[in-house]
Amino acid sequence: MLAGQHKLNNLVVLIDANKIQSLGNTKDVIDLSSLDIKLNSFGWKATEIDGHDVNQIEKTLLSHNYEKPLAIVANTIKGKGVSFMENELLWHYKSPDEDEYIKAMEELS
Repeated sequence: MLAGQHKLNNLVVLIDANKIQSLGNTKDVIDLSSLDIKLNSFGWKATEIDGHDVNQIEKTLLSHNYEKPLAIVANTIKGKGVSFMENELLWHYKSPDEDEYIKAMEELS
């Protein structure tokens, strides 16, 4: 709220909105839907984008006029690209063992 009130135009926040937090899905623990609308109401320029699209991230950063703080809500999928990790709560806090790491790297290659 302070950043919006004082128009801290040199502030950029990138929020990784993967819909999971360590206790469960964010919608069940603390609903963060419409986060861009909430941030806009506090004086930010906030927008939602596909957080896996590097071009969209770059375009959003370059098109910002910097009259107020910028918040980019980057919608992502936790563990994207690894079949046994995608959208699985366990991988929000667990590190892969050696076999899991090898399998994950093979899937990402």
